[in-house]
Amino acid sequence: MPVSEASVSAGRRARLGGLYVIVGGADPVAQARAAIGGGARAVQVRMKDAPAGAVLEATRRIVALAAGRALVLVNDRADLALLGGADGVHLGDDDLPVPEARRLVGPDLLVGRTTRTLEEARAALAEGADHVGYGPIFASRSKALPVPPRGLAALAEVARALPAPVVAIGGIGLDDVAAVARAGAACAAVIEAVVGAADPEAAAARMQAAFEAGRAARGANP
Repeated sequence: MPVSEASVSAGRRARLGGLYVIVGGADPVAQARAAIGGGARAVQVRMKDAPAGAVLEATRRIVALAAGRALVLVNDRADLALLGGADGVHLGDDDLPVPEARRLVGPDLLVGRTTRTLEEARAALAEGADHVGYGPIFASRSKALPVPPRGLAALAEVARALPAPVVAIGGIGLDDVAAVARAGAACAAVIEAVVGAADPEAAAARMQAAFEAGRAARGANP
């Protein structure tokens, strides 16, 4: 019996939990290999300045090495997510609107949307997003943002209010990833904390373990 599109999408959404590493730069495949080797549950391919062909090639290679181990999402490019066999697409402030991305990828791929407020998050879900990115939780280590850090209390409020996974992002490191999990985030998205580490695989393993410890503590103290 064929698997329904709804069950495919639900299965992917259910796997959104744990460390979420954003890769790019000169060697995104090597970054993804290290992140997944360390236990990351999701990888986002973000290659803003690369030609479409390079993004597609990297996506296909990352999808192959992630098979059965981690979700793969592509930043911005819904078309390349679909062509590359990824699990979904993530849309930022200047990317395609959620409904247009959904038209491209269909019902079974994940569509995530960056949001800064609870109202934006609710609007993204109403437009058809499966999950939202929320932040910056702390001051971003990778880029300047036009909004102040949201903090853990706001993250907890958003996670409680939404019927969908929340991916926390912005300035998250080893010292605070457990607190992010305790606040209710489904995932903690990072860049420099893993790809900028001297040993990215070991850094990913430490962060994934800390996230799981925080999630276990949340379960013990609902």
